[in-house]
Amino acid sequence: MRVVSLVPSLTEAVAEAGAPGALVGVTDWCTHPAGLAARRIGGTKNPDVAAVTGLRPDLVIANEEENRAPDLAALRAAGLRVLVTEIRDLDGAFRELDRLLVRELGLPRPGWLDAAEEAWTALAPVGDWRAVVPVWRRPWMVLGRDTFAGDLLARLGAHNVHAGHTERYPRIPADALTEGCDLVVLPDEPYRFTAQDGPEAFPGLPAALVSGRHLTWYGPSLAEAPRVLGEALRRA
Repeated sequence: MRVVSLVPSLTEAVAEAGAPGALVGVTDWCTHPAGLAARRIGGTKNPDVAAVTGLRPDLVIANEEENRAPDLAALRAAGLRVLVTEIRDLDGAFRELDRLLVRELGLPRPGWLDAAEEAWTALAPVGDWRAVVPVWRRPWMVLGRDTFAGDLLARLGAHNVHAGHTERYPRIPADALTEGCDLVVLPDEPYRFTAQDGPEAFPGLPAALVSGRHLTWYGPSLAEAPRVLGEALRRA
């Protein structure tokens, strides 16, 4: 089967499930695993539709959040089959990974998927915080309602104060960012927050610098995410 993946985490999931050779096209942001031989076809938001079509894939893998509807419509209009995943919480991630890897691609269920489900099932919260989770700066954007990352953090005990917002990634005025918060969670993607770029904007609040891959990717990293994220939260 010839597969083009427009989602970095799903690229890694397919490759680590034992089918790296099936990937004939991936995005410029598909960094895991290293050394993929697939053709680079642009970004998640601006794929080269003509290049994808020219690869003659049997399946294009997309995500309703990461990829734009007009691009997916163009791929379908070109006669390609597009599978769009919808992942807004951890349970949804497990369901969609099983659907993609086992039912759609016919692969054996990977051991890392079982390990991830076990790791999260056995998890106990590592604390109890009311947190704000910025994902962009200039302007400030944060996690809002119904997000995969917000669900992971809540399971660890960091409850998003903006989870009730009407938008999933709202822009919040700087003076309202931290109302009712006792923790700031700063991932290193999509905006690359660092110890020198981010915490200084929230004086008086502890800041947890966390791995964006472990917080936002749905794939093999989910197996170690509870430990990696939990350690980062405890260090804050």
